[in-house]
Amino acid sequence: MQSYQQRVVDEKTELDEKIGALTDFTEGRIFSSLNSVEQSRLLIQLHHMDCYSVILGQRIAAFPPPTQTIVP
Repeated sequence: MQSYQQRVVDEKTELDEKIGALTDFTEGRIFSSLNSVEQSRLLIQLHHMDCYSVILGQRIAAFPPPTQTIVP
């Protein structure tokens, strides 16, 4: 895997962790205590993070397979 490809994989991994944390937050008591405008902002942020993660996943899926060196 090329170094730039690994960076994309790492970025998606980190983003997915943040998505999980924000999703958990939106299901908690603090979130429900926020005003509706702030709740809306956070949900919009989560939506865009999800979209970004999908795009990163598509990029990863499009990486060419690693080349194998066959040693005789």
